[in-house]
Amino acid sequence: MASLNDIRATFLNYFKAQGHAVVDSSPLVPRNDPTLMFANSGMVQFKNLFTGVETRDYTRATTAQKCVRAGGKHNDLDNVGYTARHHTFFEMLGNFSFGDYFKSDAIPFAWDMVTKELGINADKLLVTVYHTDDEAAEIWKKVAGMSDDRIIRIATDDNFWMMGPTGPCGPSSEIFYDHGDHIWGGPPGSPEEDGDRFVEIWNLVFMQYEQHEDGSRTDLPNQSIDTGMGLERVAALLQGTNDNYATDLMRSLIEASANLTGVAPDVEGKSVHHRVIADHLRSTSFLIADGVMPSNEGRGYVLRRIMRRAMRHAHQLGVDEPLMHRLVPNLIGQMGVAYPELGQAQSLIEETLRSEETRFRQTLDRGLGLLDDELAKLPDGVTLPGETAFKLYDTYGFPLDLTQDALREKGREVDVASFDAAMEAQKAKARAAWSGSGEAKDAAIWFDLAEQHGPTEFLGYDTETAEGQILALVCDGAAIDTVKTGESVTVIVNQTPFYAESGGQVGDTGTLKTETGQATITDTIKTAGLFLHIAQVTDGALTPGTGAELRIDHDRRTMIRANHSATHLLHEALRVRLGDHVAQRGSLNAPDRLRFDFSHGAALSGADLSAVEAEVNAYIRQNSTVETRIMTPDDARAIGAQALFGEKYGDEVRVVSMGQAATGKGTDGQTYSLELCGGTHVRQTGDIGLFVSLGDSASSAGVRRFEALTGEAARRYLAEQDQRLAQVASAVKAPVADVVPRVQALLDERKAMQAELAQLRRDLALSSGDQPQPEGREVGGVTLIAQILSGVTGKDLPSLIDAHKSRLGSGAVLLIADADGKAAVAAGVTEDLTGRISAVDLVKAAVVELGGKGGGGRPDMAQGGGRDAANADAAIKAAETLLETSA
Repeated sequence: MASLNDIRATFLNYFKAQGHAVVDSSPLVPRNDPTLMFANSGMVQFKNLFTGVETRDYTRATTAQKCVRAGGKHNDLDNVGYTARHHTFFEMLGNFSFGDYFKSDAIPFAWDMVTKELGINADKLLVTVYHTDDEAAEIWKKVAGMSDDRIIRIATDDNFWMMGPTGPCGPSSEIFYDHGDHIWGGPPGSPEEDGDRFVEIWNLVFMQYEQHEDGSRTDLPNQSIDTGMGLERVAALLQGTNDNYATDLMRSLIEASANLTGVAPDVEGKSVHHRVIADHLRSTSFLIADGVMPSNEGRGYVLRRIMRRAMRHAHQLGVDEPLMHRLVPNLIGQMGVAYPELGQAQSLIEETLRSEETRFRQTLDRGLGLLDDELAKLPDGVTLPGETAFKLYDTYGFPLDLTQDALREKGREVDVASFDAAMEAQKAKARAAWSGSGEAKDAAIWFDLAEQHGPTEFLGYDTETAEGQILALVCDGAAIDTVKTGESVTVIVNQTPFYAESGGQVGDTGTLKTETGQATITDTIKTAGLFLHIAQVTDGALTPGTGAELRIDHDRRTMIRANHSATHLLHEALRVRLGDHVAQRGSLNAPDRLRFDFSHGAALSGADLSAVEAEVNAYIRQNSTVETRIMTPDDARAIGAQALFGEKYGDEVRVVSMGQAATGKGTDGQTYSLELCGGTHVRQTGDIGLFVSLGDSASSAGVRRFEALTGEAARRYLAEQDQRLAQVASAVKAPVADVVPRVQALLDERKAMQAELAQLRRDLALSSGDQPQPEGREVGGVTLIAQILSGVTGKDLPSLIDAHKSRLGSGAVLLIADADGKAAVAAGVTEDLTGRISAVDLVKAAVVELGGKGGGGRPDMAQGGGRDAANADAAIKAAETLLETSA
């Protein structure tokens, strides 16, 4: 029996032998089609090749594309588990030609693949073609030898594919398998076509026209091929069943669910639960592996709906503990070789499923109890009021479709109209709360846009480019229809790779490009759930409703990521060195530097700075993987995660871990840094490159500020320091290794010379050159020496005062030094006179005349200064007057 893995490999190998490049599946989150919630076919990643916007080094390709249909236009969620072929996750095998081959090759490839490579009975096959596509019909006759009754012409758009209202389009041809007349149903185009007897297994699209706005079509210059074969459907066929859930892969997952729940897989009334669990395990695991995390918005909300639907079915099997995460190893065993991203994200998938199921189970019993209570009040068959369904949604987090799914088994429905009315009433309350929140008056437009379009989907955790759709252009608080070259505007798109300023990380910059114009994004901020791209139009014009390519500045983001991740390592290194009292009190993660404010009462010593820097660099060199998980805040704190200052946390948080330590945090007790953080980070700590401390300073009372550089900025800084050191070495004429002792010797020499010079100035001042020493004169009964000096400094005056006092024996001394027009004053009084006159009073009296204020010291020695030494004589006179009046 051919397994799903065998069939996938056979398909890819066949087309590889036909010259096709085997291209990896694209992520489930489309980067090049903002109109899609998830990739739902193989052609999504090749859209720009078909339109000619992009070229690659191959013109034919083959893929096994992972697809999800659980939200938006393509939503099979309600049917999953109840039918044989509906899935939220499925694989689409396909071969593609980008202007290389066309129908005459595509149809033979398909026929050989189906009948020879896969060995499907040709007598069981029939095909459809568009009713005017005579060319395809003739090729089928020639290649497959089919009669006209097995080539069914379809006149509807079931057999005519269009990329959109305009653009590439063309007829298609589908291959159907007849499971036999024991199954009800008719061939395509018949009244019984919805039965299960005839199943479509492959669709070939022939892109040959360009659809124009006026409805006309012209031939494409390069005709292309897009095909899609459902792997699960083909596997069911080859394994002798028409039930996708009976195939080897799905059966393995169902049996794993049965083993863990203790409920046999085929028990009547229970099998649907296992089928839902098996299907939803695939979609949730692949979505998480591709970076989607459960939330209350956008793709994350769809993921949460799928997860909770599976968890409710597990609950109905009587499971009391989280189940989904325990099934992940079985899924990886089945699909991990073909999709290695599953194994790489295993811990993240398991933790996310476990956390979400634990949280949901805490409210599930209460919610279902409320539902049962409300149903008991209603007569049999009566529709559940929408207000009750809304209460389940608003209070217990039950999406409407989850309530509908629970009621389906009871033969009930929900009054959707009254549910919608309750939802609108809640939005009105939210609007009123926003209006009274103190926001700027023109900020109301952001709430209006958020209500109209929903929040912006952030894609920037794992991509730096994406296509988005411009939802609105805003200028001066009002929406506008167009913006032209040179004008500034705020751009709102449905999804973006641009990070909006938050948590200390600055907003991204980059470019936005449409078919009609281009703009430079100078900043990105967030409000009301919207990412606001602050832009300057550089070419052409922008208009709402158009697609846009968004590309962040890669180099700038790289530096920001490095600084942000280094901040996490720095935080933990400070805690290790200084103690557990260290906690973040603010941060800045910019492209050129990082700044980290933390609680600590004293400056860091040189040894502290060196130790912290060395520890951060040690974990950078460790080059450990930086991992992100989604958890509840309580669970995150329980395993030691640090909450960041100033952040507001919702029901779920992103927990970023990096570094391996002998004794650390986390569930394994070996994680070095574990923090709650919504920012972007490096993939490996080694990507930070280098960490260089610039020192710490006081930020506020009890808060220190640590500044540092990383990566290229750190390298440049060290290079500049080396250059400065080389210049110093050259100036002091010493090798770099001997610079420190050489500079210290020069400083010692300078200090000695300064001391010698000061002594010479003092000696000169005391000797007065060729003049005799100044003699004291009696003023108010006190012998006073008053002298104006030049060539000395204020520092020299105290020693001169002491020398004069020694010579006097009893008396007072007032010295004024004239240094470049400014005056320094010192006064001294011998011990026997301090009871009568204070040196402080003498200085204060003199300083006033010199244009200064105050002065201070002891009664026997005081100093002061003034702006104007020209009034030195007046200052001496003021001191004399004080002595006379104190006599």
